[in-house]
Amino acid sequence: MPPALRDETHLSSTGVCKFRGKMTANQAFDTLWINCHLATMAGSDPYGIVRNGALAARAGRIAWIGAMNELAGDPLSRSASVEDLGGAWITPGFIDCHTHLVYAGNRASEFELRLKGASYTEIARAGGGILSTVRAVRAATEDEIYAQSLPRLEAMMADGVTTLEIKSGYGLDTANEVKLLKVIRRLAEDTPLTILPTFLGAHTIPPEFKGRGDAYVQVVIEEMLPEIARRRLVSAVDGFCENIGFTLSQTRRILEAARAHGLSVKLHAEQLSDKKGAAMAASYRALSVDHLEYLATDDIPALVEGGCVAVLLPGAFYYLNETRKPPVDALRQAGVPMAVSTDANPGTSPVLSIRSMMNMACVLFGLTPAEALAGVTVNAARALGRQDDIGTLEIGKAADLAVWDVETPAELAYQLGGRPLRLLVKNGREVIASQSLRPGE
Repeated sequence: MPPALRDETHLSSTGVCKFRGKMTANQAFDTLWINCHLATMAGSDPYGIVRNGALAARAGRIAWIGAMNELAGDPLSRSASVEDLGGAWITPGFIDCHTHLVYAGNRASEFELRLKGASYTEIARAGGGILSTVRAVRAATEDEIYAQSLPRLEAMMADGVTTLEIKSGYGLDTANEVKLLKVIRRLAEDTPLTILPTFLGAHTIPPEFKGRGDAYVQVVIEEMLPEIARRRLVSAVDGFCENIGFTLSQTRRILEAARAHGLSVKLHAEQLSDKKGAAMAASYRALSVDHLEYLATDDIPALVEGGCVAVLLPGAFYYLNETRKPPVDALRQAGVPMAVSTDANPGTSPVLSIRSMMNMACVLFGLTPAEALAGVTVNAARALGRQDDIGTLEIGKAADLAVWDVETPAELAYQLGGRPLRLLVKNGREVIASQSLRPGE
């Protein structure tokens, strides 16, 4: 540590040396983290590495970043708080851009059925799958759903997540979709995370509309969407374009209605079959198209033209024991940004560790560790339309940081399990330390 600071240090419970003084008018920073390595995820280097670096925050934004030897003057005189990280790595806070985190109940029984040979489609057509969670959500109160969802959110924070998207889609009527979206709003208000809500009323056809898909789509368009837009409960609209979901023409109508309300769109596409949903969604400038196991390479130019991010969801691929992989090589060659997400949901991806998904994206889909890290930072930010604010460590962006006890950034995709997260910082404020993995403690 710098000799000039030794007399004013103390060792925190996290093992971080902290130097604190009174804020003065000439101090440029609220907090300065020194003696660290940075994976900025910006620039031409795959990780955007800055070794022996420092990063400073002011008013919740990144105010300075670079090598320690470029930091002029006495650090303590420049910041109200200086933290010596002892060689730890800083990455952008992780972004989980596709989750169904808010729900009631679980579907462990279906996991057993699939292990005995039942397919996802067979379970869904027998009234299980999404509809079993719909029944649980409709029977639960808002408070009950909140109580079940909060621990899942806390687990994601402990894995480095500072921003995530959460979809509705387990209510499938106006009252219950609003109930889910109100829970999502409460979670955003009660935790330090940035949570972006997405309306997924077109998740599946509810039992009361069995055999009347077009009629249900009309309710989504004429009743649900206007009410949700009026309440300003969502930032985007999603759909499930699939043989067991919605047809291409039905999905098109929903995306058109969403755009008419001024909402961004995205789509579950080509997970179980090639319905051409991805190319259609790209024509509406969708933020992302997600899953893509059955994406035809002929449709990739449409994603490029539409500026879409391909969101890879290896958890669902793993849990469903699929064999058809997304066309990663073709997406890479075309320059389509690839994000990686948990798809956290009770049926096909009960996953709360985004680092595990980074590992699976490498092992199962062939991403490099650098691509996997980009998939949960810079490219995930693009998948949410937030690339100007988060996803890289650059001056002016939100000071959303994860501090890791690793020797190289590749370790974040290499190891399953463990607790390498030392600090989680949201908008310049420490929200998780390694000895206290609950928000705000």
